[in-house]
Amino acid sequence: MKRHFLTILLVLTATFAANAQVDVPDSLSVPFEISPEKLVSRADSLHRACRFLEARDLYEKVISESADSVLKLSLEDRRLCSENGVVMSGFVYEPTVVAKHVFSLDEFFLYYPMEDRSWVPVPNVLDSLGDNIVRATYIPSDEDVLYFSKKGRTGVRNIFSTTRENGLWTLPALINEGITTTSDDIFPTLSADGTKLYFASSGLYGVGGYDIYVSTWNEARKDWGEPVNLGFPFSSPADDFLYMDTPDGKYTIFASNRECAKDSVCVYVLEFDNVPVRKEILDEERLSEILSLRPSEDQTRIDNGSSVSNDIPENDDTRRYMDKMNEVKALKDSVNLFSAALDSQRQAFASSDDDDERARLTESILNGEMQLPMLRKALDKATAELQKIEMDFLFKGVIIDPDKLAAKADRKVVAQSAAYTFTRMNPGSAPKMEFEKPISRFDYSFKVLPEGQYAEDQTLPGGVVYQIHFITLPTAATKRQLKGLSPVYETVNSNGNHFYTVGLFTRYADALDNLNTVKGVGFRSASIVAFRDGKSCSLTEAKANETADEFWQVIVNTGSDTLPSDVSAAIRGYCSKDISKRYSDGIVLYVVSSFNRKEEAEELAAVIRAVGIDSVSVSRIED
Repeated sequence: MKRHFLTILLVLTATFAANAQVDVPDSLSVPFEISPEKLVSRADSLHRACRFLEARDLYEKVISESADSVLKLSLEDRRLCSENGVVMSGFVYEPTVVAKHVFSLDEFFLYYPMEDRSWVPVPNVLDSLGDNIVRATYIPSDEDVLYFSKKGRTGVRNIFSTTRENGLWTLPALINEGITTTSDDIFPTLSADGTKLYFASSGLYGVGGYDIYVSTWNEARKDWGEPVNLGFPFSSPADDFLYMDTPDGKYTIFASNRECAKDSVCVYVLEFDNVPVRKEILDEERLSEILSLRPSEDQTRIDNGSSVSNDIPENDDTRRYMDKMNEVKALKDSVNLFSAALDSQRQAFASSDDDDERARLTESILNGEMQLPMLRKALDKATAELQKIEMDFLFKGVIIDPDKLAAKADRKVVAQSAAYTFTRMNPGSAPKMEFEKPISRFDYSFKVLPEGQYAEDQTLPGGVVYQIHFITLPTAATKRQLKGLSPVYETVNSNGNHFYTVGLFTRYADALDNLNTVKGVGFRSASIVAFRDGKSCSLTEAKANETADEFWQVIVNTGSDTLPSDVSAAIRGYCSKDISKRYSDGIVLYVVSSFNRKEEAEELAAVIRAVGIDSVSVSRIED
């Protein structure tokens, strides 16, 4: 049998590429003349085949021998993913697979048992861009808290939330530091009881691509906890996303492109397990088999009553007709998608020069070409049975409306196992959402803008402050006369002259660094002036007291690696000071600094304590 299979394999390989030889490595004993690029390609193939230990070792080999620093940095990420795969292989869950079906990326989410007309195509009010995978946003009409993914200022897609309060939605805000990553985070969903937040990320601990994570709500801290990778088989070396447990507690559903052609995704339906048992799987082929998630052959274990539309006529004849119509439509979809997947694999085979990848594709193409005729035979049989039912209708004098029944059937897809029916929901339209107006905080840092700005608060802070005097006028200056400077302070002396200064500098050196900038915009006679506790003083006096000034900081210990969102909001609502993360004896501390007056720091500490954080202290910043 093995010899017969090898013969077919070699014949097919020769068909695709003349004289090509397939060499699937079983070890790392590779010739030294193989280029680093081919070694990397081989390691990538091993990783996709769940041979993580071999992939890791091969990545390490290239890293140790390569002089290309850029390549080594890239490979270190891949090596880490393979290392993670080795670790995650020790905790594998083997579920009962109810069904699987391939859908287009444009509408796979519509086949989830979620609120009808709740998936709104992008662009929409919450996500103005979308991307290759994210084609819609889930916006249920009856929820007062929404979680969604969109691109932030850095161009990375992160998870935001907004809350409806008194008819207005709060401004979208990031969840917290633990969930916000430097890579893309997509498709957040809440559990039915609202205590678990599921999402996919390409920036957390995982095995490559998008993995699926869960964060649990911490009621004591009023914040989401550290995200945890759901592990195999929910996560894989491919892209995995949009996880949910059905509200009735029967099924777990998620999507993955691990077995799909481009622009397609496979939706998997698993039997819900409240306490999944995980075990170590060291056999790579067995692990790969588990990740393929083939539907269970024992259909007697599967309850088909959940998440299936009841919108089927009670008449037995029409029900039988619609069931068969569903089956025909599903088989047609499967044949078309299967053919497209084979075409894609053939193209990938023709363009690949990696032996391992070509061998993998050859085996996949062979399997596909054996399954495709069976699918077509099943389609022909189902079509004939459908036609027989139609003839029975005619014989019995039963009148049916094919268009109406077809419209109902279009919403249903029978899964590959024929034990589950996916019902297509309708897409939603962009909802009307009114957001609260943002509270703009004036930026007191020195800068040159297209138009000059006066400081919102004209009061000088306590301690030593330097400013740059740039002009004195007999009348008030126009915005144009400020020449883009900000923040500008205006003082009218006893003679009625208007005295204009810019900036707030606590060090003479900082003021001196910016003096030439002010002169450069046209104020050649600009000079540095000094104040102490809001009163004018000489530069000599200011410099003498500059080192004597004290600066203060607020130190916050939240007891975790993340700064809770309510604490962050409280700090930002009080001031615009910098927040830094520090470690002291293994403890994570958040430091807000710096304050010119101890009283200001104490006020912020009181605000933080008011939101439930007791471990807050104020200390002087040492030189």
